[in-house]
Amino acid sequence: MPVEFIGLVRTKPASELNSTTSTLGDDIIDSAYVREFAQAHEQADFDKVLIGYSSNSPDGFTVASFAAAATERLGFLIAHRPGFVAPTLAARKAATLDHFTNGRIAIHIITGGSDADQQKDGDWLDHDNRYRRTDEYLEILRRTWTSDTPFDYEGEFYRVKDAFSAIKPLQKPHIPLYFGGASSPAVKVGAKHSNVYALWGEPIAAVKERIAEVRAALPPDRSIRFSVSLRPILGATEQEAWEKAHSILARIQELRGGAKIAPTARPQAVGSQRLLDFAAKKEVYDKRLWTPIAAATGAAGNTTALVGTPEQVAEALVDYYDAGVTTLLIRGFDPLEDAIAYGRDVIPLVRKEVARRDQQVVAAKS
Repeated sequence: MPVEFIGLVRTKPASELNSTTSTLGDDIIDSAYVREFAQAHEQADFDKVLIGYSSNSPDGFTVASFAAAATERLGFLIAHRPGFVAPTLAARKAATLDHFTNGRIAIHIITGGSDADQQKDGDWLDHDNRYRRTDEYLEILRRTWTSDTPFDYEGEFYRVKDAFSAIKPLQKPHIPLYFGGASSPAVKVGAKHSNVYALWGEPIAAVKERIAEVRAALPPDRSIRFSVSLRPILGATEQEAWEKAHSILARIQELRGGAKIAPTARPQAVGSQRLLDFAAKKEVYDKRLWTPIAAATGAAGNTTALVGTPEQVAEALVDYYDAGVTTLLIRGFDPLEDAIAYGRDVIPLVRKEVARRDQQVVAAKS
């Protein structure tokens, strides 16, 4: 199966190297930068870019619309939290944008792993109830996209009567749904509704376990693909890559005053907790999965790195492909320059090796 590459587009130049906040200053919009950043990803042969979500970040649908107008092929994975827009309205908004972008959008469902961030938008449901609400939300969303006749729905969180949308997605049967979450309730809902289940950059053995867990939860006749998120740090030599990695870590620690994450400050998100647990046990897993930046940032987002030469990082990415991952979400600590470097030095190597393996499989079957 072909491998899919996803990057990340922000609305201003920002990363952990110049900010300590989780939103990294996304309250400021630099339209010229968004245009340049999106075009750089397209030229680097990324398939999509993720547009993130937080309680104080710009609206992802609007960012995607602007960036799509500046590109021709690049897709947009729009992070979206259920619960703040009615699912029927979200379905129409997404379907409309799907047409105007010529089928270039996907939706990344983020149920929410922080009570505090949810409460900023007036949501007071606890973790497990949020996932039960997401289950209903996605049921209505998908039916709105696909139903040829009006339908009723009555659940715990949503109730609609004669719901119908005249605008259907350009993509069939509907806009792709990506899904994130590491808890047991997340696995149940994601396996039921999503096309791609997103995992953070854990050791390969753990990724295999997560994949098996999600597949075991799949309803009959459903298939699913998997994504993993990583932060490649490249060097012309392996030594240079490690020197760069330690320089990045030192800068992040400097910004945070060298403070370590106290047990009482552990994040609520189960995925973040898992990354911190891995970081507490070892600094390096597999060939070159490096965890100290996750420890230094409280695992705020995908913060585990692959450190090495382009050839070594490409080899490590292919190892995840061999584990069952077909989508690779990679982003750097110098976002724009790293995206260009990945397109020049890493993505072609991975695509070439995956294509070679696929050809071997076809030849073996013929």
